[in-house]
Amino acid sequence: MNDAATLVEALRRRGWSLATAESLTGGLVCAELTAVPGASEVVRGGVVAYATELKAELLDVAGDLLAAHGPVHPEVAAAMAEGVRRRLGADVGVATTGVAGPARQGESPVGRVYVAVASPNGRRVEELSLQGGRDQIRRQSVVRALALATSMI
Repeated sequence: MNDAATLVEALRRRGWSLATAESLTGGLVCAELTAVPGASEVVRGGVVAYATELKAELLDVAGDLLAAHGPVHPEVAAAMAEGVRRRLGADVGVATTGVAGPARQGESPVGRVYVAVASPNGRRVEELSLQGGRDQIRRQSVVRALALATSMI
């Protein structure tokens, strides 16, 4: 069973639903989950908030937080996970934000990624320092987001 299938099954067993809030992964986390047969039982949907202002408008990330730290920050990732959970009416919110390259974003180097999960079991953010090209960084981010979500079920 792959990571997405493991997560879908864990959610199904609990009777929980999940929603994603994605920036650098551009919907890849949600795509991995919805590729699993039976995902419709647990996946509510996803928000791709690639532009910084959409994190505030669609996911309720505080504007002052974004202004102070920019979009690549652990508190932003946590707020994205909480925001999508609330906005889409899910038990679990999964979020990704970071820099896939080719250039750094402000103070954040290429490969700096935050994945976050908010669930009835609490909230957790993981900071990643990933290596490789843009596609590799995005793919590794998906793997880590799915693993973190599974650990929070």
